[in-house]
Amino acid sequence: MTEAEYFATGDPLERHVYDAVLAILESFSPLTIEFVSVGIFFKREHTFAELRPKRDRRRRLRIELSMLFSRSVKHPRFARTWQGTGQRSACFLSIYDEREIDQEVRDWLTEAYLTSPTTSH
Repeated sequence: MTEAEYFATGDPLERHVYDAVLAILESFSPLTIEFVSVGIFFKREHTFAELRPKRDRRRRLRIELSMLFSRSVKHPRFARTWQGTGQRSACFLSIYDEREIDQEVRDWLTEAYLTSPTTSH
């Protein structure tokens, strides 16, 4: 799916959050962005961050930003975390406003990108 097709039917919040995340990541290389029916995947060689539209208990739209790390990360802003086998973990933020994409989130996205596993040649 193309970017235009993805955003053609979505809520404006999705676009605003995507633009805020992209402003952080656009200078990273290599970077691949995949638009799929369930959300947006940001990849180096593998997915390191995702944006997915969700509804909270009150049915309000939120955008779930998930990030994969090579360490266990705990923070009160995370709505939930997942610890994989080994050192990989995932953290999930509930975003209701693009202004929540702040310096702290910038640091986490940068770390997720830089620690994303790559294939050695």
